[in-house]
Amino acid sequence: MKLEDLEVYKVAMEIGELVWKVVDKWEYFPKKTLGAQYVNAADSIAMTISEGYGRFHF
Repeated sequence: MKLEDLEVYKVAMEIGELVWKVVDKWEYFPKKTLGAQYVNAADSIAMTISEGYGRFHF
C-alpha cells in the first residue's frame, strides 16, 4: 500500500488545502501572524503521517 492510498493521509491533505484557502483570504497582518501558524499546523498533520509511514510498520 502506498502512502497516497491511506485514507487518513488523504483527509490530512484536504485539511491542509482547506486551511490554506481560508487563510489566503485574510488581510496581511492576520495572515502573516496567526494564519501562518494555522497553515503550519495543518500541513504538519500530513507531514507527520508521511514521516511515520513505513518507519517500523505500514
